[in-house]
Amino acid sequence: MKKVSLAVLISLSALTGAAYAQSDNGIQMSTDPARAADVEQRAQDLQQRQQASMSAPQEAPMKHHKGHPHHKKAAQ
Repeated sequence: MKKVSLAVLISLSALTGAAYAQSDNGIQMSTDPARAADVEQRAQDLQQRQQASMSAPQEAPMKHHKGHPHHKKAAQ
């Protein structure tokens, strides 16, 4: 009996998940060619910016010289 109820519970959970995935979640399909071209252009621009930022030379961090004290101690 426990196996059957567990199987039913798992099946209901799977069906609930599938129904939730098919609900309106903000993703819309469009067949408008102008809209598709706009999305593709923005994707290409974003990709070019990412590649440019990755290939730009990184500034070297300033090195701290540990051998030189910041403040000289006063002579006593």
